[in-house]
Amino acid sequence: MRSEHSRRLSVCVERAVLWTGACLLAMFGWGCSGTVSPKNNAVSQPPGAQTFGISGTATPATGGGGATVTLSGAASATATANSAGAYSFTGLAAGTYAVTPSNTGYTFSPSTQAATITTANVTGLNFTAAAQTGPTASISGTITPTAGGSGATVLLSGPSAATTTTNASGSYTFTGLPNGTYTVTPSESGFAFTPANQNVTLGGTNQTGINFTAAPGTAHSVALNWTASTSTVSGYNVYRSTVSGSGYAKLNASLVASLSYSDTSVQSGTTYFYVATAVDSAGDESVNSNQANATIP
Repeated sequence: MRSEHSRRLSVCVERAVLWTGACLLAMFGWGCSGTVSPKNNAVSQPPGAQTFGISGTATPATGGGGATVTLSGAASATATANSAGAYSFTGLAAGTYAVTPSNTGYTFSPSTQAATITTANVTGLNFTAAAQTGPTASISGTITPTAGGSGATVLLSGPSAATTTTNASGSYTFTGLPNGTYTVTPSESGFAFTPANQNVTLGGTNQTGINFTAAPGTAHSVALNWTASTSTVSGYNVYRSTVSGSGYAKLNASLVASLSYSDTSVQSGTTYFYVATAVDSAGDESVNSNQANATIP
């Protein structure tokens, strides 16, 4: 039987951070002792193990059933409402999200709702669907060059919300839109767009030539470094959140054997918060290290 002493891993609350180019170097210190309890004794998992959900209904079913529901914010996803208009997203970390339904021939009230997850699921995020009336029109354009325009995602928000994907030539079209003012926003991993978005006002006439230019974006990463634990360990886990102090999700698929980790999945304009843990040969995990943060330009 392993002694309690062998279950002790060292953690420290010191932190040093410095910028190197477009990357943040965050150092986690390990040095003061802390006790680790075995995970097979119903001890709470680290914050990264806890996830939540967002759910609601779009009614009536004639407009809500089969609607596409788009999730953006701390994570991005899409879901299709069932025949009764009910939808759900699961496996979400704590953070702030936006939920937007869309269905051809219908508008939704409200068009978008914000949902903030802290320590519980968000339920009852409901929408009302109404059949579009009056004249309709379309918005169309092209994203060039095709290296960034082909297969790009284009988001439409306003009186009607929708998402489409450009064709091989970078062209896109939204049809059946009621009058009103819309915002068109392109997105594609690894590319920046000029302009970032465009406002378009429909008055019963199709609006064409809503074009964008794609350029390779600046790739960002966060370099994390820490000092070794004073106990014998098998490796380290690295956790990340977009909320300070909670909602951490593990980044590494297997234990990190070295004293560094590079997070290459960061997005521009977002602040991330990191902690690290040490794991011994029995799988016992230490408490979190100090928190380091990085704001991506």
